[in-house]
Amino acid sequence: MDFLHFGSKEKRQGSSGRSTPKDKGSPRIGPSQPAKIEIQMESPPCVFYGGPNCSGALLSGQLKVVVTDLEVRLTSIRMHLKGHTVTKKPVAKDCPDCIDKITTLKSWNFITEPTTYAHGTHDLPFSYLLPGHLPATTHSILANIDYSLEAEAVTIPADTIKHKHPLRVQRALQPTPEKQSVRIFPPTNMTVNVIHTQIVHPIGSFLVQFRMNGVVTKEKSAQTRWRIRKLDWRIDEHTENISPACTKHAHKVGGEGKGQRHEDSRTIGSDCVKKGWKTDFDSPGGGQIELEFPASIRANANPVCDVESATGLIATHLLIIEIIVAEEHAKNTNTKQAVPTGAARVLRTQFKLIVTERGGMGISWDEEQPPMYEDVPASPPGYIRMSDYVGDDLGPPPEEELEAMEREERE
Repeated sequence: MDFLHFGSKEKRQGSSGRSTPKDKGSPRIGPSQPAKIEIQMESPPCVFYGGPNCSGALLSGQLKVVVTDLEVRLTSIRMHLKGHTVTKKPVAKDCPDCIDKITTLKSWNFITEPTTYAHGTHDLPFSYLLPGHLPATTHSILANIDYSLEAEAVTIPADTIKHKHPLRVQRALQPTPEKQSVRIFPPTNMTVNVIHTQIVHPIGSFLVQFRMNGVVTKEKSAQTRWRIRKLDWRIDEHTENISPACTKHAHKVGGEGKGQRHEDSRTIGSDCVKKGWKTDFDSPGGGQIELEFPASIRANANPVCDVESATGLIATHLLIIEIIVAEEHAKNTNTKQAVPTGAARVLRTQFKLIVTERGGMGISWDEEQPPMYEDVPASPPGYIRMSDYVGDDLGPPPEEELEAMEREERE
């Protein structure tokens, strides 16, 4: 009976009109705004074609004010182009001023006095030439560089309508001729000649031509030569960043205008080559070994393009090649029977790479514009003296002249 009585009591409590935790979490619908702001871009993607001295990228679009009520009265409509530099290792961990540095690059003030907008969509055009020296959008391990368009409208009751549009800025460098580099490895006579492209892209591979000379040292009755056992290559990404301190925490780094330097290195592509080279010990110049192999950045590496920002963020890349060679001894009378000596060397060399976005079919904005007035060539020479014809009507030419003209055309 006690068990039954307890069950009925629990049932009565469950059927009571008390609110449950689920009822407490019901969403609340806030008041709707009389208008909203949208940003529609009209210009192509913002790409800097060239280095920091390029002409920049043209930015244009429409700021749309969409009025949902019958009408709305706005006191101001402003928009700002801002650059955000977010430091992932700030001087003070919980200080927003040490983490995020905001720079306003351009501001637009679309209205200077209160204006009434009727129901519908109202377009406000804007344009700006992004300077070419700005760093591209970068997301690295140490810091991020982002750009955004932030619009704000204020209504008569002092309500604020905001909208933020992220903006991606890229940089594309034009391909350059292949670079040829020579490395010497004393005390041996070996030299390495490497031909590769210096401009590479996050997606895709590039060829590296490798040639080693001076691998044979001949004596009177015998010769000593070096044979490749394997070749390792890798692409390293090195990132540096200076974390600035705000005014409040400047004492931690020795005063205002100073910061903390952070560095990070990681491998974004690598491989081991164990075959595929051609060895010729009888070629003039001490023999040679030739090899050609493809190199690329790993697909899931999320590389950072080369950048050098005034805020202190620097990203560079290196192609590092390591060759393991083993020494062997052979008699000049029978060079095919070589005996390993047990000696080996590791030859290491590195080459600078520039990782950049692909330019595609796009060209710089200044190459698309019409020629300026001073660039227009000289016009045809003018006549010294001109006068109107005064006299009888000449009329159509005679039939004989027409027939002669037709015969000349046929001939």
